[in-house]
Amino acid sequence: MSQQSVLYDVPGPRQRRITLIGSVLATVVLLVGAYFLVYRPLDAKGQLAMELWGPLVDPSNENFSLVWDRIGVGLKNTLTAAALAIVASLVVGMLLAVLRIQLKSLTRRRFTGAAAPLGYLLRGLSVLLSAVTRVFVEVFRGLPVVITIFFVARGFPEFGISLDSLWYLVIGLAIYNSVVIAEILRSGMEGLPGGQAEAASAIGLSPMQTTRMILLPQAFRIMLPALISQLVVVLKDTSLGFIISYEETLNIGKQIIGVLENPIQVYVVIAVLFIAVNYSLSKLAQYVQRRLSQGRKTAGLPAQNPPPAALASQAEGAGGA
Repeated sequence: MSQQSVLYDVPGPRQRRITLIGSVLATVVLLVGAYFLVYRPLDAKGQLAMELWGPLVDPSNENFSLVWDRIGVGLKNTLTAAALAIVASLVVGMLLAVLRIQLKSLTRRRFTGAAAPLGYLLRGLSVLLSAVTRVFVEVFRGLPVVITIFFVARGFPEFGISLDSLWYLVIGLAIYNSVVIAEILRSGMEGLPGGQAEAASAIGLSPMQTTRMILLPQAFRIMLPALISQLVVVLKDTSLGFIISYEETLNIGKQIIGVLENPIQVYVVIAVLFIAVNYSLSKLAQYVQRRLSQGRKTAGLPAQNPPPAALASQAEGAGGA
């Protein structure tokens, strides 16, 4: 008996009919509810008129090309900021996670090979740096990301650092999301069986080599769903760029609404664009996770025996030698 049959009973014909009927009824209820609760109220208030939807869906409308040119600019700016923030968050988050793991291991060391004053100094420095990184993580993880972006955009010019609004948004998003990603990776590494680090130490690997070669790759694979969820958050948080006048998709949508006065229609189109991009990112994550799983399965297979022809050629070579 397979494990699947023990843990999961395959539904019979009657259960499949019940499931099908329930799905059809649920779909009908949803359609009826959407008609009475969404379609009819919008139609009664004239929100389905082509005067409002035309600039977004009718190519013959005089504003169609202008509207979509502006939306295209906003979408390009959104994806640019999201891509830069994602890369920066992953790199900084990975480095911060490795740093916290290394500092935690150093705080447990006695430094017996060094002189007593030097050993106490190194251990005290490790404890201090560990506390500093922990405070850094807790502070920026607790702050709302919109406040982080605002402080970056207002604080940098006070120190004479003048940047484009894109970089203020990217830095603000990277600061917040890097500490979240660092905690995801750190928890993934600390959740691995302790025997792996012990085995790595037994074969002579340093703590840094153990983290880089053994713990971190496994943490990436294990925590990939959580990482992808956080990357989707980065993409959505680019909409906060309006507080620093960055022309991302939502900000440009507000500009279009100010001219055409069709907020429902514009926000519906922008919502569809965000859903499409986030769905594509989720499917990409599923593909990466599937490839990583296949790689682990392939790596775990035993080496195949060489074919008889190869054995014969090896035997002939040994005889000739």
